Amino acid sequence: MKRLAFVLFAVTGTLWVCAVSANAQTADGIRLIEKRCASCHGNPASGSTTPDLLSLWKLTSEEVYAALAKAPHTTIDGLTDDEKRLLAATFGNRPVDVAQIDDAKLMPNKCASNPPITDLAGKPMWNGWGNGVDNARFQSASAAGLSADQVPQLKLKWAFGFPGADEVYGQPTIAAGRVYLGVNSGAVYSIDAVTGCVYWSFQADGGVRSAISIGPVKGQGATKFGIYFGDMRSNVYMLDATTGKQIWKVKVEEHPASHITAGATLYEGRLYVPVASVEERAAGLSTVYPCCKFRGSVSALDANTGHTIWKTYTIPETPKPTTKTSKGIQQYGPNGGAVWNSPTIDAKNSAIYIGTGDAYTEPAGKNTDAVMALDMKTGKILWAIQDTENDAWLSGCGAGAVSENCPKDPMDLGPDFDFGSSPILRSLPNGKRILVAGQKSGVVWGHDPDREGTLVWKAQLVPKLALGMITFGGAADDQSAYFGLRTGAVAAVQLDSGATRWSTPVTPPPGPGPKGESAAITAVPGVIFSGGWDGVLRAFATTDGRLLWEYNMIHDYDTVNHVAAKGGSMGAPGPTVAGGMVFAGSGYVFGAGTPGNVLLAFSVQ
Repeated sequence: MKRLAFVLFAVTGTLWVCAVSANAQTADGIRLIEKRCASCHGNPASGSTTPDLLSLWKLTSEEVYAALAKAPHTTIDGLTDDEKRLLAATFGNRPVDVAQIDDAKLMPNKCASNPPITDLAGKPMWNGWGNGVDNARFQSASAAGLSADQVPQLKLKWAFGFPGADEVYGQPTIAAGRVYLGVNSGAVYSIDAVTGCVYWSFQADGGVRSAISIGPVKGQGATKFGIYFGDMRSNVYMLDATTGKQIWKVKVEEHPASHITAGATLYEGRLYVPVASVEERAAGLSTVYPCCKFRGSVSALDANTGHTIWKTYTIPETPKPTTKTSKGIQQYGPNGGAVWNSPTIDAKNSAIYIGTGDAYTEPAGKNTDAVMALDMKTGKILWAIQDTENDAWLSGCGAGAVSENCPKDPMDLGPDFDFGSSPILRSLPNGKRILVAGQKSGVVWGHDPDREGTLVWKAQLVPKLALGMITFGGAADDQSAYFGLRTGAVAAVQLDSGATRWSTPVTPPPGPGPKGESAAITAVPGVIFSGGWDGVLRAFATTDGRLLWEYNMIHDYDTVNHVAAKGGSMGAPGPTVAGGMVFAGSGYVFGAGTPGNVLLAFSVQ
């Protein structure tokens, strides 16, 4: 595993930061914990007074790294500094000491002034994950400022490099002429959309993978507009959108393996926050992890104060002790049901809709791999439709598994058919409505939101159900929904019937590495944009799936802030479109692929 190495130097006023960093979620980090930490920190039979593994997950990267330098740590004798940093980043969910180099104040392209934001309606926006509470990921013609005829003329306008980062976790939010974006270093930036100059940066406690939402603020002094996001330590933040000043921070989940990976949804003064976890990876690769207590949840916060209004777990039952492993490690259940996606708002039914992930151990709860409706006011579960039963899955299980958390028979391992993407709520020409949910199986499900989620249709977009076919979701206009497939294709599905209108294979450039379209699709009238694991950003015609434009992002860039940067895979967040420009964070590998640390801005030239 490559180390987290920072090289910082100045040449004639130019800042160069080279970072090759360890992804805080890698299996390599979990395996290193198992090899070097488990014997002391994970064995209750040893009678050790050292902190257990779950306590270590609560520490910051810097605290873990400092502890590794102190005696006695006989089990870590011989660890390289690279490995110590990897351990620290894995526990702390952020590279070590990255705040020393990723501050916008160190960059030479600071904006000349920072006028206060007085209006959000004056300039085109892309707000949050879905650009609207229906999560359709659709931008109108007037806000897009980009027609299908113009798309082939898109050219790179500027590139912005992120120091200390090797993955662009977040998705660009566009508002008031600014771009807001978070990366795996935990830094959040405010950047001018036209020039790429930087207004400010903010350092979160963990990496920032969630899309950022922006909205008006009341009762917070001079702060009139706030931005909202979560980090990989389950903290939720509200910052002043103009200055980047922190107004409040709330921890919505205490489980040490919990993360906020999806954008919180902002609606009428409330912030709806989804919570997921990496427990299914930690438990499946470890012989000493006490599996498993995590349950997915959604919390409703007062957007102005951060006060918790309600919190609902997808698995209502509190996990209880079940059996113990041969090493005496207690096991628990039920568990799972992580919420990897941004909640969808249904004002008509006063409901929010989410998709859930799998269970971690058997028996799988009825709300795993499900589409769920929660009461917007109280959080009460209104209904849940489980589209895949008996899906208990842990990373690293199967043939050759070492963890007793894995099923004894590898054939009992579930298919891992989470709903990783947000449900899309759309109205049909006949006056009815449809809730469309893409699943990692490669199936798109159409549910009736007005009949307690009754199944209307399902569309299987791959010949054989397979893992990860639809990972982070699609987009929809008024006729069709569009999805990228891990097999290497994009497809259009009719909203009224689920019939496949077209499916276009994607031919990647030659070379090693994973292929396929796993990032979320983005739509404007006549065009969809899709980012691939191969590092290529593409545009297709919505009429017939014809390829209109493509751009290979994997190369080095001369950046406006003079930070060494390279493009990479688009594994999860999609591009965003506003004001005649397309913005793409390049370099999210999602388990495999090519890392990168650059934001790219395209316009018609």
